[in-house]
Amino acid sequence: MSATEMLKTPLYGLHLELGAKITPFAGYDMPVNYPGGIIAEHRHCRESAALFDVSHMGQVRLVGSDAAKALESLVPVDVVDLEPGRQRYGFFTNSAGGILDDLMITRRENDLLLVVNAACKVADIRHLVTHIGHRCNVQPLPERALLALQGPKAVAALAALNPGVRNLTFMTGAAFELNGSDCFVTRSGYTGEDGFEISVAAEQAEALARALLARPEVKPAGLGARDTLRLEAGLCLYGHDINETTTPVEAALTWAIQKVRRAGGARAGGYPGASVIDGQLATGPVTKRVGLLGLERVPVREGAKITDSHGRALGHVTSGTLSPTVNHPIAMAYLAANHALLSHEVYADVRGKKQPMRVSTLPFAPHRYFRG
Repeated sequence: MSATEMLKTPLYGLHLELGAKITPFAGYDMPVNYPGGIIAEHRHCRESAALFDVSHMGQVRLVGSDAAKALESLVPVDVVDLEPGRQRYGFFTNSAGGILDDLMITRRENDLLLVVNAACKVADIRHLVTHIGHRCNVQPLPERALLALQGPKAVAALAALNPGVRNLTFMTGAAFELNGSDCFVTRSGYTGEDGFEISVAAEQAEALARALLARPEVKPAGLGARDTLRLEAGLCLYGHDINETTTPVEAALTWAIQKVRRAGGARAGGYPGASVIDGQLATGPVTKRVGLLGLERVPVREGAKITDSHGRALGHVTSGTLSPTVNHPIAMAYLAANHALLSHEVYADVRGKKQPMRVSTLPFAPHRYFRG
């Protein structure tokens, strides 16, 4: 895709005004960082409140009495029992149990609201229409923008526009008026911090962003900080840590598969790849996603090969950075399951030099979600 064909979010003009460094991402011109830099934005999110433009992501409504049951035919997640105002993480699977995309599902009074990844949204919508379009109405929402306000002071900043948002807890959502705009707000995010994701009409997104940025707690943050924050939080990035060849069991996402959808459950199976996933749940996977903590200061990046002390191949790194919070190199990797043991020492190949790393618990930085 040439630069002239790149899509732009409704906040593109504001990003330029704020001095953002723009880069192509998932077909969009997106801000990587602002003049203060990625580390400053990262730290501001951990200490105060950061505003991210995530309008490139796909928002989709599923409407109809059969929508929840229909969606369960595509995801290994309990959607039917999800109560109005509650949100759940899930993933579309293929016949081999691989992950086509991960997504957020929110039950509202009259529909299900899905938020899917930007790079996958065209394929996801096609997947929904093809497989369940005859059972419910699949309505993409390109006229909606999406803002993420994240950090310990996010609630104070958003409550200044509408105090009602304080009543939300982690993974719940409701409709609110913010800055004169009708918005749908969930208390969720991708940083490990307390925070909110705000769906707003595209033409009202810039005014809302400016109202939030006028708050003393809030500064803008780009995709660079979003990536380092989510990595510290141990959260997967689609196309890197999970893809169509990794199963939810290998990816250590089994917490997102409720008992009712597992073998022996009331609505077990019935989604693509169920036999593969149930088999791995029963016997364990051959490879497994783990956290790695670097024992030296050299950052270890995506693609680095992981070996044992004798040079035998064990796996590969899928995401890595020098963590601003932990002040060490951190990474996520897929390792042979028999080596994916806590505190097990392994080696990452960085430009031909073996860098020692230790298998670590995830997340690297503690989650600080507001559960009430």
